[in-house]
Amino acid sequence: MPTKSARPSKTRAASGAVGGGSVFDRLDALARNLWWTWNPPARMLFESLDPALWRATNQNPLLTMAHLGETRRRVVESDPGLLARLAAVEKDLSAYLNAKTWYAREAQGPEKKMQVAYFCMEYAVHECLPLYAGGLGVLAGDHVKSASDLGLPFACVGVLWKYGYYRQEIQPEGSVRVLYPESPFDRLPVRDTGKRIVIPIGKSKVKARIWSLTVGRVNVYLLDTDIEGNTPADRRLSHFLYAGGDPEYRVRQEILLGIGGLIALEAVGVEPTVFHLNEGHAAFSPLERVRRLVKEGHGLDEAISLVRSQSVFTTHTPVPEGNDRFEPSLVMKYFPDLPKELGVSKEEFLGMGREDEHDKKEPFCMTVLALKLADHCNGVAALHGDTSRKMWMKTYGAKSAVEVPISHVTNGIHPETWLADEARPFYDKHLKPKWVGAGPTDDWWAKAGKIPAKDLWDLRCMLRRAFVAELRRRLREQAVYHGASTADLIPLYDALDENALTIGFARRFALYKRAPLIFKDAKRLAKIMNDAERPVQLVFSGKAHPMDEAGHAYVRTVTEFCRHPDFKGRVFILQNYDTAIGKLLTQGCDVWLNNPIRPMEASGTSGMKPCLVGGLNCSILDGWWPEAYDTTNGWALGDGTVFKDRAKQDRVDAEAIYSTLEKSVVPMFYDRDKNGIPQEWVKMMKRSMETVGCRFSTHRMVAEYTEHFYWPAHS
Repeated sequence: MPTKSARPSKTRAASGAVGGGSVFDRLDALARNLWWTWNPPARMLFESLDPALWRATNQNPLLTMAHLGETRRRVVESDPGLLARLAAVEKDLSAYLNAKTWYAREAQGPEKKMQVAYFCMEYAVHECLPLYAGGLGVLAGDHVKSASDLGLPFACVGVLWKYGYYRQEIQPEGSVRVLYPESPFDRLPVRDTGKRIVIPIGKSKVKARIWSLTVGRVNVYLLDTDIEGNTPADRRLSHFLYAGGDPEYRVRQEILLGIGGLIALEAVGVEPTVFHLNEGHAAFSPLERVRRLVKEGHGLDEAISLVRSQSVFTTHTPVPEGNDRFEPSLVMKYFPDLPKELGVSKEEFLGMGREDEHDKKEPFCMTVLALKLADHCNGVAALHGDTSRKMWMKTYGAKSAVEVPISHVTNGIHPETWLADEARPFYDKHLKPKWVGAGPTDDWWAKAGKIPAKDLWDLRCMLRRAFVAELRRRLREQAVYHGASTADLIPLYDALDENALTIGFARRFALYKRAPLIFKDAKRLAKIMNDAERPVQLVFSGKAHPMDEAGHAYVRTVTEFCRHPDFKGRVFILQNYDTAIGKLLTQGCDVWLNNPIRPMEASGTSGMKPCLVGGLNCSILDGWWPEAYDTTNGWALGDGTVFKDRAKQDRVDAEAIYSTLEKSVVPMFYDRDKNGIPQEWVKMMKRSMETVGCRFSTHRMVAEYTEHFYWPAHS
C-alpha cells in the first residue's frame, strides 16, 4: 500500500483530476499492474516524473512518486502533456485487458473452466521487486507474463521476501561483499489482500499475510510471515531467499510455499484444476493434497492417482547437488503424524522421497517426491529432458532412459520484456508486430531476412553505443562507491570502444558455467583482443550463491584480469547482476558467450535475448543451443564431446573459443564492404532473429504447456 507521503493531498488532487481520481491516484493504480514493465510508453511516463529519481529507485514507480518534491508534484498535476500521456497509457492498458486472447480463441468446452495454479520460490518480474535469484525466477516471471498475454486462467503462489537474494558488491581487488537491504513493502507495487492464514509447520502454527502482485491479467499471491503473533524464527521464514539458515530453515520454507500456498489459494478463492510446480521446492503441496483426499475417505492409491493426474512438474536442475535433500529425521520432525494419516509405515512414507524407497539411509529428495506425485513431468530443453531421464532412472525402476516418463518443454523468453526500447521503432517499421492478442505462432521475425542490411547494422551500432554510454556511467558509479579518486575516474569516461566487437558474459557464477574459461591462455586471448585494427572487448557480470566461495573466487579471478596490464580497458565486470544489467548486456553486446560443462546447463535462456536485436550466440552445445544452432545463426564451440577429465575438457573448450574467435567471429565482424557494413555478419544477424525470435519465446512455451500438460491435467 502507498505510504501517506506517496499520496497527494485533496487540494492537489483536485487540480489534476482527469477521468475520475487525482493524477497521483491514477499513477498509483497504473503502477500496481506490472503490465507497465513490458510497455515502453508506461515506463517512460513514470520516468518522466523525475528521470534521476527513476534510476535511483531502480525504476520503482511508487518509490519515485514518494520522493518527488512538492514543487515537482504540482508541476506533474498540471502538466497537460503528462496528463495526455497518462490517459493514453490507461487506454492502452484497458485495450490490453479487454483484447480477445489466444486462450479465449482456442479453449473449447470444458477447457474454458481450467484454472492453473503455479508454484515457484522466486519471480523475476522487474528489478524493483527483488524476489528472485537467477534463471529459475527469470523463467517464472516470463512464464507469468506470457500466461497473461495469452489469456490463460492462471494464478501463482510465491513468497514476498523481506531481504530476498543478496546485493553484491565487488571490491576493487575482487572480493565479494554480501549485503541484504530490506525491501520496503509499502513502496513496492504489491497489494495487501487483507487475508491472513495459519500454516501448520511442525509444531508451529505460523501466521502469514497474503499480498497480491498483479501482472497483466495474472495475480501472483505472495506469503509474508514477518508479522506480529509469530515467533522470531517463524517471522524469519520469509526473510531470505536461498540463504540465511540451515537445512531446517530450508525445509520450513518449502512447507510455507507448498502447503501455505494451497491454503493461500483457498483463502483468496482460487480453485485450481491444474497444479504446476516450477522446481521441487513446492513438492509438499501435492503431498498435502494426497493427505486431504485420504482424510476425505479415498484410498491412498486412489488419492495419489488423482493428485498425479492434475499435477505438472518442471525440473530445472541436472546437477545432483542442486536437488534439495533432507535427512529422514528432519522430515519426520515436521511430519510426525503423516504416515499414520496416510495409513502407511514411517519407512513407506519416507520412501515417497527416495530414489530407492527401501534404502533407509537415503535422504528425502524434494525432486523425487515431485516426480512421484506428478503425471506430467518435463525438463526445460531437449538435451535436458534426455539428461533428466538418465538421471532419474532409479526413481522409476527403469532399466533404460527411454522408459522414464519425463518429457521436455524448451524454455523461452518474454520478447517484449527483453526487447530494447530503442529497437521498438525499428520493429514497427520492418517487422510490424501486433503484440496485443498475439498467439504462440505469430512470427513477425520471419520477415527479418528482408530487412535492409544498413538498417539492421545501424540498429546494432546504435544499441552498442547506448550500451557503452550506460556502462561508462555504471563503471564510474561503481568506482566512486569504492572510494575512487578523480584520477581513477578519468579513464572511465572513455572506457570501452563504441565500434569494437563486444562480447558479453552475464549469468550465475556457478562452477560449471566456467566464467573465467576464456582466460585459460591469457597471452593468446590478449593477442586477439588487442589487435589495433580489430579490437575486442569483454564485459562480465554475475553472482555466485552467497555461500559459494568457489563461485566468489571466479568473480575475483575475472576482476583481477580486468586490472591486468594486458586486459585493462578491454575487460570489465559489473557488480550486482540483476535483470536490469541482464537487459543492458543482452541488448548491447554483439556476441553472447556461453561455455558451461555439457550437459550441466539445463536451458540457459540468457542466450535467447540478444537474438531479438540480431545478437549472435557463441556457445557450447548445451541447454537450448543444440536445438537452435544451424551453422548459419551463430557459432558452436566444439562438437558436444564430453570428457571425463575436467582439465582436458577445459583445454579443449578453451581452444574452441580461441579458434572460433580467430578464424570466424573477429574476421567476419571486421570484414566490411565499401559502405562499412559487414555483410556476412548482418546475414547471420538476420538468421539469428529468424530462427530464435518466435521459436524460443515463452508464448510458444506456455502454449506447449497448455496443450500437452494443462489441458490433459484439467480433463
